[in-house]
Amino acid sequence: MDDFAQRVEALRPQLMRYARSQLRHDAWAEDAVQDTLLAALEKPQSFAGQSQLRTWLVGILKHKLVDQLRRQHREAALPSEDDSADLDELLFDTSGHWIEPPADWPSVPDAALGQRQFLAVLDACVERLPPAQGRVFLMREWLELDSDEVCQTLAITPANLWVMLHRARLRLRECLQHDWFGPGQPMKGMP
Repeated sequence: MDDFAQRVEALRPQLMRYARSQLRHDAWAEDAVQDTLLAALEKPQSFAGQSQLRTWLVGILKHKLVDQLRRQHREAALPSEDDSADLDELLFDTSGHWIEPPADWPSVPDAALGQRQFLAVLDACVERLPPAQGRVFLMREWLELDSDEVCQTLAITPANLWVMLHRARLRLRECLQHDWFGPGQPMKGMP
């Protein structure tokens, strides 16, 4: 196996993690990653070295994930949102204000985002989202699909999309507040 093929294969675990977090179906994730690796190995000359190999492969994987979602969206039924129906009631009073306002986060989010530990916590928080919320959030924020395409792929209304994204962001904020920033604690990994 040549050096390029070895470097591509070494990135398989990271690509699988991304694919699983988006598709939440091991077989579909494996298919998308296999298609990505095959595309990369069939045309290694396409990698011009203008970015890191991982970045190039993730770009290919994003397209394969979108293709996989389009193929599978008719077969995949979204679970109900019953478990998150009361989230707004837990966080907001009847006038729509926070019951307990979120604590202020440090003003250095760029430094936090650059840290591998923060990204691991964020990844774990995304994994804890209900499957439908996680899928919608990753389609919009990670795969950068526009709202119309997400709605069409998942056969949901724009209003439903907005509600699911709102709930996912609230849950992520709560998870990060608890697992990364901690109430009244300085940001982990920072002096």
